[in-house]
This record gives sequence, structure tokens and C-alpha cells, in this order.
Amino acid sequence: MHNKFLTFNFKAMEPTRLFDLLPRYEKLFNKPDMLTYKVNGKWRSFSAKEVVEDANLISYALFEMGLQKGDKLSIISPNRPEWVMTNMGIMEAGCINVPIYPTISQSDLIYILNDAEVKYVFVPNQELYDKVAEVKSKVSCLIDIISFDAIPNVTSWISLIEKGKHCTDKSKLEEIKASINTHDCATILYTSGTTGNPKGVMLSHHNLLSNAIANKDAAPFKPEWRVLSFLPLNHVFERMLTVMYLYQGLSIYYAEAMDKIADNLKEVKPQCFATVPRLLEKVYERIVAKGHELTGIKKVLFFWALGLGLRYELHGANGWWYELQLKLANKLIFSKWREALGGNIIAIVSGGAALQPRLARVFTAAKIPVLEGYGLTETSPVVAVNCFRPDSVRFGTVGPVIDGVQVRFADDGEILVKGPNVMLGYYKKPDETAKVMTNDGWFHTGDIGEMVEGRFLKITDRKKEIFKTSGGKFITPQLIENKLKESRYIEQVMVIGEGHKFPAALIVPAFAALQTWCEKEGIAYSTNQEMIRHPKVIQKLQRQVDITNKELAQFEMIKAFELLPNEWTIDKGELTPKLSLKRKEILRVNEGLVNKIYASELKF
Repeated sequence: MHNKFLTFNFKAMEPTRLFDLLPRYEKLFNKPDMLTYKVNGKWRSFSAKEVVEDANLISYALFEMGLQKGDKLSIISPNRPEWVMTNMGIMEAGCINVPIYPTISQSDLIYILNDAEVKYVFVPNQELYDKVAEVKSKVSCLIDIISFDAIPNVTSWISLIEKGKHCTDKSKLEEIKASINTHDCATILYTSGTTGNPKGVMLSHHNLLSNAIANKDAAPFKPEWRVLSFLPLNHVFERMLTVMYLYQGLSIYYAEAMDKIADNLKEVKPQCFATVPRLLEKVYERIVAKGHELTGIKKVLFFWALGLGLRYELHGANGWWYELQLKLANKLIFSKWREALGGNIIAIVSGGAALQPRLARVFTAAKIPVLEGYGLTETSPVVAVNCFRPDSVRFGTVGPVIDGVQVRFADDGEILVKGPNVMLGYYKKPDETAKVMTNDGWFHTGDIGEMVEGRFLKITDRKKEIFKTSGGKFITPQLIENKLKESRYIEQVMVIGEGHKFPAALIVPAFAALQTWCEKEGIAYSTNQEMIRHPKVIQKLQRQVDITNKELAQFEMIKAFELLPNEWTIDKGELTPKLSLKRKEILRVNEGLVNKIYASELKF
């Protein structure tokens, strides 16, 4: 198979619009498993030919429904092949896809559908159909809701395919496609943001294509590769990666659900997948928890290997004796880690938030390279990424800036970006666009950073999240939060203290690890609510905080903390869909605890 693919000229059909990827894929790769998902417990693949045909039929159906170039449609669905085919069909018809998170709140859903003037919404099933149907009366532009799965008395995706087959003017598709320019808006992605209404980021075909092609050599992608996709397709990260996967001729398999990822990895045996750091942290925590369950020599070997991994340095910098031990650790211990991920992983791509450097080290030591990158929805998204190119990885950074993109720093350290990946602007918000774009095309990211060794970009914090204590010291909360989360007993944490004498923290313990510790210590475990008040549990968490404090400057040290009984979630409005903290909301909900912390302020 490999040799067959190499005979093609990959430059023969360079895409200029996103939908050009489909005929190119069919001609150059023509794979039987272009897109695959699970139906009733069995994997069901769509061939390249089927994908191209169904995308075209969706376009024909949209013409029959009276849709015009520039009209907006939304997909609100977990990842599945119909998502990609519908997205391509929408764009081929000259319409604009406004995808929305399935977990979106009702108020944000109403706002986006009205703001974007969405005419049709595609949903996967009864649950999401009901969610959209409930707000339909509050969205005057919405004509109908279409379901991928068959639902009684609801317009089905299959009925659109049939409608497309009976389209009387199929020549219209080529006319419309010919009229679409590479710089035309292809999609509007609403950023959830941590405050205020979502903003619609307008991205062109060129924005996403240029970013995908600039990243095509980040890993040694080959057409034989399979990837497992589970990050939401409505998020720019997975969206751009899908463009790159299709450009490179990879087969895309969609995970059944977040709680099925481990099973799906073993079934699909992919060479690559993309994730956010929080999910990778959970994988690591589960591995370490299993290590604690071992006994005797097995436990000793596990933690010996783990200790080696956490000290890993690139290019054999730790010396020959370390490398010899690591080789043994890979054979005895880390080989099991690789097997748990399917046995074929060549690269994991991480984005969306800061990755703890220790995770990059230990997974790379285990021959599971994690390529951490950086970007925003507004930059389509990648600005920089650690990659497989020579000397292009440095732990603790987000890698070198990608080809074709420029980065410079404002006087306060804010990262500014210029390049073909920078958005067209915010939909219907010229004033908001003007706030972040300079007249000569530089985009203000809102992130603070620096260059390491002259070529590796390092993110130090979010500009808006840096706060000042009453003593005039600037605190970078993310940096401290990431250090605290290195403890296996801390699940989530938010550093607070703006305008106060000292920084403090709200901490959600890792209750599974805490429960195991309690059992070993002979402490009867009751409810989470009771345990966070137990003196020995508080002492245990204090020791974890003390470990972090040793690495901080005096003014950065966490002087007080409060424990919380429940994780912060998207559903409760405390996290954005990409799992960033909604700091204002968390502060609002926990105002009593914050007041309790700072009631003792005079003691410090």
C-alpha cells in the first residue's frame, strides 16, 4: 500500500478551497476507510467515493431547499462521518457552516443562532433535536432541524441525500464552486470565551488550508496512518487537523465517546491522535494510580521507570548510563503504556492549553512523543508547534513558529501574530475586530510570551489573567496552577488574590487518589463534602501546596487555600468547552470561601 501512494504526485492537485480536498483525496488515495465510526457496536467505513458523492448530494439538496451563497447553517453534533460530509456539502454550495458545541448552554445557543442568522441546524439524535427544538420559537431565522439519525416526524439526513439525487440542475454545483474564492469565508466559529457573549470568528478557506499545509511535516504522516478523532470538530484545533489529515491521505476513525477512548485506541490502533492537556493528565494519573496498586518488585520497577521518564532530556543529554537504563525501562514498563494506546502511536498532538513539561518528558521517554503547540481560533489555530523536524522540540515551550507565520512581542510581552492563518475578523463586530487587529495586519493574542534560544516560543500567561496583589506584585496564575496540578492529589485549582495581600487557591482534590491514600492511612472515607473538612486531609493537601511553594518566589507563594467537594464542569458554567477556567464564574459561585480566605488577611 505504501509504495502505491508514493507513485502519485502530491502537488498535482493543490487545494485552494476546503472542499477541493475531497476530489483530491479520491484521486490520490481513494481509500475504503476514509471516514469511519461505530454503529451498533460495529465499525462502519465510508470510502472516498462515498464521501465525495454524499457531500455533492447534500449540496444539491441545499439548492433544492432554496439556499443561496452566503447562507448560514449549523452542525451541533459529536464527531461522525456525516459531520464532515455535511460540512463539505455546505461549503460546496457556497454556504457557511457555523458549528456549535453539543454542550452549549441554552442562552448561548439562542444568541449564536440569532447572531449568525442560521437557517438550518443539523443534529445527530433525539436528545440534541429536543435541545434545538426547545429554542426554535426564539430564533426567527431558523427554518428546520435535520437529524443524522432517523427520528419520527423529523427531517432526516438520508432524506436530503435522496433529495440531492433528484436535483434537476446539477450543473449549478460546479458554477457555485467556481465562484468561491480561497479568501472567502468558509466557517464562523464562535469562541466560548470566559466572559460575555461568544464572538464569531470568520475563517476563510485559505486560513485553514494554509495552516494545515504549514503543519503537514510536524509528524511523519503517511497515507497508511489511521487517526482517532475525539476532540470536537466544531473546535478549530480538530477542524484544522481534519483538513491536514485529508490533505495527507490519512484514515479518520471517530471515537464512540470520551469514556470509550481507551477501548477505541486498542481497536483502531492509530498512529496519531490529538488531545488537550487535561485528558493527557488523566491518562497519566490513571497510569500512576495503577502503579500504586502494584506490589513488590513490580512496583519498584514501575516507579524506577517513572522516575527515569520524569528526568528525560533530549538528544541523550543525561549520558550513556541513563540511556542504557531508559532502554531497559522501555522494554519492561513503557512498552505496556504504548500497548494501552493501541501499540502503534507515533505522535500525540496536544493543544488548547498549557501542557505540563513533566508530561512531555515522561511520554517522550516512553517513545510516545507529545507535540505541544499553541494557537487560537483567530489564528486557524497553530502559531507554533514542537515537531519532528530536526532540533524542533524543547520541553516547556510550544515549539518553533510555523512556516509563513510571523511573531513579535508588544512592550508588555504580549504575543502578536501575522500570517495567512489570521482570521478575516469577528462576524458583525468591526469594533471588536479593531481592538485586536493593527492596521498592518498584526493580531493581538492576549497571551504573554517570550522566545527561548531565539526560536522556541514560550507562553508565560494570559494577559487578562495576570493579576496584581495589593503589594503591587504581578502574579501569573496559570504557571502556579500547573505546578500545583503536578500533585496526584490535586484535580483542579484556581489561584486567586487580585487586590489582596497574598495569593491563595481554590482546590478541587483528586478524590480517587485521596480515597486510596485515606484507606492506607486508616482514615474512614465518607463523602467528598466530609473529607475536605477532615484535619488529616487538609494537612495532606497543605503538604502538596508546600512542595509547590518551595519552587516559587516569596510573593507568589500560596498562603491559604480552601478545598471544594465537586469538580468544575462545562455544564455548570465553570469551564469553557475546551476546559479553560471561567474565573469570574468560579469566583462568583465561591464568593463565601474567598471571603473566608481573606478574612484572615491581617495575619499575613
